[in-house]
Amino acid sequence: MELEYLWAMSIKILLLENIHPCAQEALAEQGFQIHVEKGALGEDQLAAKLADYQVLGIRSKTQITAKILERNPHLHAIGAFCIGTNQIDLIEANRQGIPVFNAPYSNTRSVAELVLAEMVALSRQLGDVNNAAHRGEWLKSAKGAREVRGKTLGIVGYGHIGSQVSILAEALGLRVLYYDIVKKLPLGNARSTDSLNDLLTQSDFVTLHVPETPLTRNMMGASELQIMRRSACLINASRGTVVEIPALAAAVKSGHIGGAACDVFPEEPENNDQRFHSELQGLKNVILTPHIGGSTEEAQEAIGREVAHSLGEFLLSGLTLGAVNFPQVSVPPKDKNTSRLINVHRNVPGVLGEINGIVSKAGGNIRAQYLSTDIHMGYVVMDTEGDKPGQIFDQVSRLKTSIKTRIV
Repeated sequence: MELEYLWAMSIKILLLENIHPCAQEALAEQGFQIHVEKGALGEDQLAAKLADYQVLGIRSKTQITAKILERNPHLHAIGAFCIGTNQIDLIEANRQGIPVFNAPYSNTRSVAELVLAEMVALSRQLGDVNNAAHRGEWLKSAKGAREVRGKTLGIVGYGHIGSQVSILAEALGLRVLYYDIVKKLPLGNARSTDSLNDLLTQSDFVTLHVPETPLTRNMMGASELQIMRRSACLINASRGTVVEIPALAAAVKSGHIGGAACDVFPEEPENNDQRFHSELQGLKNVILTPHIGGSTEEAQEAIGREVAHSLGEFLLSGLTLGAVNFPQVSVPPKDKNTSRLINVHRNVPGVLGEINGIVSKAGGNIRAQYLSTDIHMGYVVMDTEGDKPGQIFDQVSRLKTSIKTRIV
C-alpha cells in the first residue's frame, strides 16, 4: 500500500450542512476517513467536536470563529463548499496556518438563472397572482404587468455571476448597465457606469452581486432606494448585509419600489427547522427565497467535486492554488523516491536557511523546493532524498518559527 494512502487513512474529515455526496465519495476514494452531519453546529459544539478531526467541510451556515480555530490549531484545512467565505475568520485561519478552499465559480449559472427568473416574476407580479390563485381568487389583469424586453437592467458587481447575468439578460432583449469598483471588460453590449447612483437612476431592475465587505454593508439604504426609478425592482442574491431591510420594506410599502426579490438576509435560520422572520414578509410583489441561489443539483455537485479536489491536492501533495487566505504554491506530484516536507512558518528572515541547514546536517539532498509567502507567513514544500525524513521533520517542526509541519 502506498505511503501516501497510509498517511491519508489517518486523516479524519468532518463534513457539515448536507454537502453533496460526491465530495464524500471523492475524498473517501483517496483514503480519508469521512464523517457527515446534516446541519450546522454552534460555536462551542463545533469547537469541541473538531478535536477528533483534521479537516472541516462546511457551507454558508457554519460560523468558523477565532475561538473555534484557537481551540483546534491541529486543523490542516477548511473547505467552504460554497462561493463566500465571510462565515470564516480568514485572518485567524491564516495565523494558525490553515488554508481555506472554496468554489468561486461552480454555482455561477444557477444563481444567474434564479436572478433572471425573479426579474421576470417581478415584472409580471407572479408571486402575488400565484398566491391569489391558491386562495381561489382569479386576478386576471394586465395592470402593472410588463415585458422585460427593452427594459434596463443594472448590475452592481460585474464578477463571475454579474457578467453571466449580463449575457443572459441581453439574450432576453434587455439593455445592460453595470457598476464595479474594479475596472471590468464589458461582455456583449453591456456598458459600465461611473457611479452606483448613475446606475440606479437609469435602471428598471437592479441586481446585486457583491461580496460582504465594510464597503458593501448597507450599500442599498434609504437614500439609494430613493434614487432608484419609481416602480423599479431590486434583486439581492449576494449577501444579506448589503441591503437595509427596513428601508427596503418602507420603499415597497410607499410604492416607490415596484417590487423586490431577496434570496439572502442579514439574519437567516441555521437550519430548516427554525422559523424565518423578515419585515418584507407579506408585502406586495416581494419574492423571498431561502438562500437557494446556488441550490441546484448541478451546482452542488460541481461545488462538491471542486472543493474535494482542492482539499485532496493540498493534503496529498501540498498544492495551495485556490486557497483564499494562503500563499499560493503549485507543485508537481511527488516522486516515489523522495520525501515531501511541508512547512508553514512565520515570515521572518532566515527561516529557509535554517530548514536547508537541517536537511544538510541530516545528510539529505534537496531535489526540489517551492516557496511562497504573504505578509505574515511563509509556505515551503521541499522534496528531499535521504533516509532520515523523520529526523528532519522533528527538527523543522521544533523551530520557533514553525506553525505547522508535515511529511507526505
